[in-house]
Amino acid sequence: MDKTSTRKIVIFDDDEDILSICSYVLEEQGWEVHTFTDCNNVTEKVSGIHPDVILMDNWIPDAGGIIATQTLKKTDALRNIPVIYFSANSDIQLLASNAGAESYLAKPFDLHQLEQVINKVLINNNN
Repeated sequence: MDKTSTRKIVIFDDDEDILSICSYVLEEQGWEVHTFTDCNNVTEKVSGIHPDVILMDNWIPDAGGIIATQTLKKTDALRNIPVIYFSANSDIQLLASNAGAESYLAKPFDLHQLEQVINKVLINNNN
C-alpha cells in the first residue's frame, strides 16, 4: 500500500463505544476514519468518501446491515469496496454471506483481530 495515500475506512455501528475505540485504534495506524450510527442513505454516505474498507454492523438502524451491504453491492461504483460484517450474533458467518460481505468479525473482538481482518480483505482486494 502506498504510504503517501491515506487509507479510508467507514464504520457503520450504532454503538458509540465501538465507534470511538475502533476510530482511535485505526487513526493511530494512519487511517482516515468515518463513522455513522445509521445506514440510511448508505450509498450516498459511502460515495462521498469512497473508502478502502467498510465495517458494517448487523443491527444498525434503520434497514440493518444485510440490506445496507446488499445495497452497496448492487451499486456499480461501490460494489468492489470490501465489507467486513461485524456482529455479536452467533450466525455471523451466515449473515455476512447473505449480505454479500467479503469477511466478518465476531463481537466482542480484540484489536488484533480487527487489524488482521482489515489487512486480509485489503490484500485479497488488491489481487
